[in-house]
Amino acid sequence: MPKKKTGARKKAESRKEREKQTRANRDVIDVAKHPCNFNMDCDKCQRKQKNRAFCYFCNSVQKLPVCAQCGKTKCMKSSDCVIKHPGIHATGMAMVGAVCDFCEAWVCHGRKCLSTHSCVCPLTDADCIECDRAVWDHGGRIFRCSFCHNFLCEDDQFEHQASCQVLQAETYKCISCNRLGQHSCLRCKACYCDDHAKSKVFKQEKGKAPPCPKCGHETQETKDLSMSTRTLKFGRQAGADDDEDDDGASGYDAYWKNLASGGGQRDDCGEDDYDDDDDDDDEEEEEEDEDEEEEEEEEDKAADSVAALKLDGAA
Repeated sequence: MPKKKTGARKKAESRKEREKQTRANRDVIDVAKHPCNFNMDCDKCQRKQKNRAFCYFCNSVQKLPVCAQCGKTKCMKSSDCVIKHPGIHATGMAMVGAVCDFCEAWVCHGRKCLSTHSCVCPLTDADCIECDRAVWDHGGRIFRCSFCHNFLCEDDQFEHQASCQVLQAETYKCISCNRLGQHSCLRCKACYCDDHAKSKVFKQEKGKAPPCPKCGHETQETKDLSMSTRTLKFGRQAGADDDEDDDGASGYDAYWKNLASGGGQRDDCGEDDYDDDDDDDDEEEEEEDEDEEEEEEEEDKAADSVAALKLDGAA
């Protein structure tokens, strides 16, 4: 017979199950509508930003802080407050209980919010997939990509989503074989056929699409997506489509036209340097030729004087 579970073992298993369920529920939360990601206008500098304990730009404290868990700005009399305030509605800093390390927002002094928010905060690992900035590194809100479900900052959300449905391949074939990939993972940007979409590591739930065998993210059918393949434009092929009559050698006509139109300023500077060097070399050669001519004239004069002396001695 198996050993009877002790009370500590049962508590540990229940805690693991709760943590697993919390992580699963965190991906389902709509980040854009969560109180920790509300819009906030600073009372002092009037700049719009994400809900924060302190202004990102001027570090000032807001008059009416918003709870990052329940979204309230006023604590009523009949609530589960850690700090009791009978007969008084607490607002402002009297309502505040803590600051979340993940979303950088105030949490009210309610017992439920203080004990649960840090575990279920949707911005726990909210690093932008494009610029790798966390919540503390920029002042904007956090969003999720509607295709790959990765975190995005407010600056990169539109640019990323416009180019998210692009495969890291030049065809729609499965990355493991030569068949057509019927399932696409928008995180790995890869296609899989029915056989290679099955994974031994990640289990498939009933009624859901098979998970990606590489990262475990839920795949989608390629035919339901507006997927496009990667296209590369190399140097000599860059301007071949624009000019029908391409007379340039090996398709480099566009390159030479770019240089002629002023696109190669650095090359022009280099040519000027070479021209200056050539001029210096020519001057040095001319000076050497003049020196040689002067030496030859002196030698001729010396030879003439010696010949004249010989003639005088013979006479």
